[in-house]
Amino acid sequence: MSALDSLRETFRRDQVFDFMRQGTRVVAPGQLDAGDGKNILYLEDITVSFDGFKALNDLTLYIKTGELRCIIGPNGAGKSTMMDVITGKTRPDSGTCFFGQTLDLTRLSETDIATAGIGRKFQKPTVFPEHTAFENLELAMHDAKGAWHSLFTRMTGEQKSWIEETLAQVGLLDDRHKVAGLLSHGQKQWLEIGMVLMQKPQLLLVDEPIAGMTRQEVERTGQLLQSLAGKHSVVVVEHDMEFIRSIASTVTVLHQGSVLAEGTMDQVQNDPKVIEVYLGE
Repeated sequence: MSALDSLRETFRRDQVFDFMRQGTRVVAPGQLDAGDGKNILYLEDITVSFDGFKALNDLTLYIKTGELRCIIGPNGAGKSTMMDVITGKTRPDSGTCFFGQTLDLTRLSETDIATAGIGRKFQKPTVFPEHTAFENLELAMHDAKGAWHSLFTRMTGEQKSWIEETLAQVGLLDDRHKVAGLLSHGQKQWLEIGMVLMQKPQLLLVDEPIAGMTRQEVERTGQLLQSLAGKHSVVVVEHDMEFIRSIASTVTVLHQGSVLAEGTMDQVQNDPKVIEVYLGE
């Protein structure tokens, strides 16, 4: 057994929470119970097959509470499928996927998973181009009862402050009255991150956030993602190695549906297996 496999075995959910089996802790339905607080996400022995092709092959991965984790790997490594499993879009053939100790994501719908506190930012921004930046966040507000309801119901002062704070966080407060369709590509990406934040996620999944951005936008995006870590757990899938190096403390390399290597950027870049299958290509 390799050192990486030994470490994963130590932190398996069934080992860490052996003394907290079902019925020993009182947790409200749908409430996140992170147990010891170290890990927020447990993917264990996940396998997903499409027409005989294993997109994920006994994947085991843990995400710590409040960390910023970067996931890299060649095309077909399983990065998107992994996110699809976490968000309920794809059901695994085998394995377990837990959000905290008690929320079995394989048994929840996509809507229930989002409500539980997992948000996903796709590569292509999907904002409402005819509405202002402020209105986009209003539409995405966590307690909105629907798009038209949120636009025609009077907001509380607390809700307005929350939207403005989120706009400031993503760097769009000065552009809050600008129609989203007139924002730059990078600004649209930040706006969508803001929309996901309005849903109060504890875990934020971000797919290739800097594609098509200017150098200045890339730098600002890195700063934004780093600022979110701590209050949120952030998982970033990205191909730009320079960007990954600028933001990541821990990098996970996927290959053929499982974890090939994990560590600092220097560690994975100098791993002969990684050089052969990905970074050396």
